[in-house]
Amino acid sequence: MNLSQRRLLINQLFSIVSAGTAIIGLLFLGWIIVTLVMKGTESLSFKVFTTDLVNGGLRNLIWGQFVLSMIATAIAVPLGMLAGIWLQEYGNHTRYAHFIRDLSDVMMSAPSIVIGTFVYAILVVPVEHTNGWAGIVSLAILMLPIVVRTTDDMLGLIPRELREAGVALGIPKYRIILDIIIRAAKVGVMTGLLLAFARIVGETAPLLYTSGTSEFWPEGLTQTYPSLTVSIYNLATMPDAEMVKLAWTGALLLAVFVLTLNIVGRYVVRDRRKK
Repeated sequence: MNLSQRRLLINQLFSIVSAGTAIIGLLFLGWIIVTLVMKGTESLSFKVFTTDLVNGGLRNLIWGQFVLSMIATAIAVPLGMLAGIWLQEYGNHTRYAHFIRDLSDVMMSAPSIVIGTFVYAILVVPVEHTNGWAGIVSLAILMLPIVVRTTDDMLGLIPRELREAGVALGIPKYRIILDIIIRAAKVGVMTGLLLAFARIVGETAPLLYTSGTSEFWPEGLTQTYPSLTVSIYNLATMPDAEMVKLAWTGALLLAVFVLTLNIVGRYVVRDRRKK
């Protein structure tokens, strides 16, 4: 067997192995989806959306998860984008910018439970009870490094010539960034923001210590705040079969929401890319 035939054989072997592992992965994914749909639909009814957990519904939990995720996003996205813009357009190759990038990478890989413990120590222990603001801060901290890194990387892909053309036309730098650079990188930035939001909307660990959860409609962010993910964890460990079924329903709703978010995001990104 000559060298060319050996390379062809190795290529075919790796192609078969890659296809086999992909099929195995898809089978497990299908198994999870089918199980989630079968068990999640057992308790799915209109009552789930119209009553709170205390009455056997999930209304307060869905609302609580939505509020926590949206406020965290409203905090993390502007801060993260401003930091990413500074890193790429102002800090660039300075030592301080490299330090911020390294710190962002470390924060992206940090376990969410560690973030939750940190926020618990600074925002829960002083007031002696869990609260919605602590949950929001923990989710925002998780989202922030993803937004920073995504913005930094996407702006870095924009050709330097676009910046030079703007300068040659006498355009102020902030207008170059807003009207040229960000517009050119909006597809990649938006994709990163969607991925960041998809991560925090399904987080459980940091909310266990910070916001907690409640069976009742939320009274305010300064009190223990209901969340779907934490309640799914609690309900799944209960001895009551009906509560376990309700946990499966909550898991199904959460999975459908995240899947819908990703599909809509991909459609929007693809549509803008065509334009």
